[in-house]
Amino acid sequence: MKKMIRILFIILAGLLVSCGSRKKVDREVFDAVNESMEVKKVNEVDIINKAIKWGNEISAEAQQKLMEKLTTAINEKGVAGAVEFCNVEALPSLDKVSKEHKVVVRRVSHDYRNPSDQPNDKEQMLLQAYEYNEENDVENSPNVQEIENGEILLYTKAITIPGEMCLNCHGDPKNDIDEATLAKIGKLYPEDKAIGHDVGDLRGMWSIAIPKKEVVKKL
Repeated sequence: MKKMIRILFIILAGLLVSCGSRKKVDREVFDAVNESMEVKKVNEVDIINKAIKWGNEISAEAQQKLMEKLTTAINEKGVAGAVEFCNVEALPSLDKVSKEHKVVVRRVSHDYRNPSDQPNDKEQMLLQAYEYNEENDVENSPNVQEIENGEILLYTKAITIPGEMCLNCHGDPKNDIDEATLAKIGKLYPEDKAIGHDVGDLRGMWSIAIPKKEVVKKL
């Protein structure tokens, strides 16, 4: 195939410089053939680094949108009302970010509130690694692993409790969470495991499945 393109390129080049009664080839056709002969070469390190950079951007965007909506819900409906907001809007908000970037964005945790946030088999070991690091005072860094025969890059990043506002829903049930909020959590999330945290605690991790082809397009 490459040999055929090279031959075509030579023929087109000859036609471009020809004169007299011969038909001249359009410059756009010539440029298109020339571009088709350029093979974009990237190595695996470039792909992984780009996936980490892009995963950082997507997770930051998803977090920002969730926090903005959550803050608005708290101001308008109080903390108990915000729990109900999360129950209805959190997953659709992540789905919207997923569709915009052609990826799959999830928040997963062993201390889940929504059962759909439990880690799957591919996420389980990575989440356990983050938990091990926290228990042994090892810094957690974003990670990318190849899955599904290398066609998908699974980006993960630790999620920690960022501030005291989060303790209104995830803190000590005796000192941080009021009765109305506890009642709402119990009603909407009967299997809730997401309380008893403090600022800085590991809450779970971001899990973003990124098609490798989408990463290569950005290089």
